[in-house]
Amino acid sequence: MDIHFSAEEVAFREQVRAFLKANLPQDIADRINQGKSVCKADQVLWMRTLNDQGWLAASWPVEQGGTGWTAVQKHIFDEECSVAGAPRIVPFGINMVGPVIIKFGTEEQKAHYLPRILNCDDWWCQGYSEPGAGSDLASLRTRAVRDGDDYVVNGQKTWTSTGHMADWMFCLVRTDAEAQQQRGISFLLIDMKSPGITVRPIITLDGGHYVNEVFLDNVRVPVKNLVGRENEGWTCAKYLLTHERTTIAGIGIAKAMLSRLKAVARAERRNGKPLIEDPHLRAQIADVEIQLMAIGMSNLRILASAQEGGVPGSESSILKIKGTEIRQAITYLLTKAVGAYANPFLKDELGYDHEGELLHSEFSNSSTCQYLDMRKASVYGGSTEIQKNIIAKMILEL
Repeated sequence: MDIHFSAEEVAFREQVRAFLKANLPQDIADRINQGKSVCKADQVLWMRTLNDQGWLAASWPVEQGGTGWTAVQKHIFDEECSVAGAPRIVPFGINMVGPVIIKFGTEEQKAHYLPRILNCDDWWCQGYSEPGAGSDLASLRTRAVRDGDDYVVNGQKTWTSTGHMADWMFCLVRTDAEAQQQRGISFLLIDMKSPGITVRPIITLDGGHYVNEVFLDNVRVPVKNLVGRENEGWTCAKYLLTHERTTIAGIGIAKAMLSRLKAVARAERRNGKPLIEDPHLRAQIADVEIQLMAIGMSNLRILASAQEGGVPGSESSILKIKGTEIRQAITYLLTKAVGAYANPFLKDELGYDHEGELLHSEFSNSSTCQYLDMRKASVYGGSTEIQKNIIAKMILEL
């Protein structure tokens, strides 16, 4: 069954569609709809367009530049943007550090950073994971030692998405080596241009450069860049992660991917018939679609429960797991549908940067890229195993 929308919500959907039709550049939409990547400049252009409309920071309080939308309106907006082929809102500034600064930051920090986040003047990255502290994040070892008006930071972060493009990093550091794991951690804002920072690329399975290693060697960070209280950064971290795991479900993206899968299945032929008529594939597509409808309803319930300025609870782990599984299933079916045309493993043929003649269809070039890229979704934002532990402990009380 589908969601029943009120007349006001239907009118809001039409408003969003009209805005997208008038303001979303067609060349950007074409790349997104073909499963290709877009450059930083295109992402910034789109986010600034949304900010000019007042639609960029849907999860922020109205007085800080938020939209005041209901959970259903946020759902409608995300869905329509995905269907139209709009670039996703890069989450690190808007959906991660922004809410943390609003909740825990000083008035000076809010006045300085929030307008710059909204206008995309600063590009943010996340300094959480380390080589020995991924899903077990509380075991992190990056140290920050107070020296006058600065902290001196030494350590290493890894899997740092867009770190090679970032102006700033929000970073978890250990400020009390003697305290138990979570109690000695602080939340710092670090200028990526600071002396002592080295960024090294990590090339992922799909041949792309999105994640990095970041080395911090005697990096001096002003004490005024501490968010919240010293040694209480774990509170900020948990607050951020629950927001991340709600948005990381990628429901709107999954709906767009499902539409792409159906289009491929209608275009491809097997034994002289459209592939969509194959009973086995139809059943697999139907199963994914049912799961997607169910998680969509669950997402609305969880967002609605946090409507009054609260934070989503442990249920966000359910969204993270199921959202990951659904998108992985869709990319698997997409590569299966295009068959042998999903095989090439050459960067220019994978589709991210390819501008020449397509190998087969507008989807075949990027299907392998998307399939490989989605393998990492089981790990980032907290691995599936860790999410199951959270569900068992916090929800099932096992």
